[in-house]
Amino acid sequence: MPTRKNSTPFIIAVEVVPPAGPNAEPLLDLLHSIRTLPFDRFSVATNPVARPHMSALALAALIQQRTGKATTLHCTTRDHNRLSLQGLLWGARALGIETVLVATGDHVGLSTGKRTTSVHDVDVFTLVRMAREAGLHTGVVLDPRPESNRLHYEVRRLEQKIDAGAQYAVTQPVYDEVSARALFEATRHLGIPINLGILPLRTARHAQFLHERVAGITVPDHVQDRMKNAADPLAEGLVHAREMLSLARQWFSGACVMPPFQRYEMLTPLLGTPNGGF
Repeated sequence: MPTRKNSTPFIIAVEVVPPAGPNAEPLLDLLHSIRTLPFDRFSVATNPVARPHMSALALAALIQQRTGKATTLHCTTRDHNRLSLQGLLWGARALGIETVLVATGDHVGLSTGKRTTSVHDVDVFTLVRMAREAGLHTGVVLDPRPESNRLHYEVRRLEQKIDAGAQYAVTQPVYDEVSARALFEATRHLGIPINLGILPLRTARHAQFLHERVAGITVPDHVQDRMKNAADPLAEGLVHAREMLSLARQWFSGACVMPPFQRYEMLTPLLGTPNGGF
């Protein structure tokens, strides 16, 4: 099986969900406590699942100040018009943020039921170009759509994002070797870093929920069975996540670890200590 041909370091990002309110101190304290773990940057989501959260730009800047680690700012076409997006990108540069992850954003129908509209003043390709023109290192999302066998279509869409200026991609969470290998084979010609999404499983119910309720995520039956049969599902989920991280190191340029329910304490047994031990 071929492996990635890349002399650049393997990059690990940890996704952060901003608080649903104005107080970031408890989260900042928690992130400060894990700053010495062996990962490279925080990746700050913006209004995930179309629910209101603290400004991702504000939190990204606060995280950099508190932890000394770089942050990636998520930007969506859903939440801002062209004027606001331009200001957001320039503001990121002014605050010392150098990397963005551009996406369309979760569908607003998932929101709280209050009247909310999607903006989509620009499409994702235009936003990629805007981010590059602002001098930002620009990434995009690859959703392989496993539930509908749309991987080849999504790779063609990724090629269009690369033509617009995308410099790296982050995948949706992947849960087995077959899926990871399919992604590797489908993207190996692209010439940009591909970072594997890893969302550790906590329980069998968590695995079932992700499989049945979250678009873009498929948890294969054998992985769900593994969680159901585990004497300690949390420990089993961490073992499985380490296996996926190992595959990411073999085939991809990096990984984006997404701690479920903001359980950042899971990162220590997952990533290991700064000297490489577990």
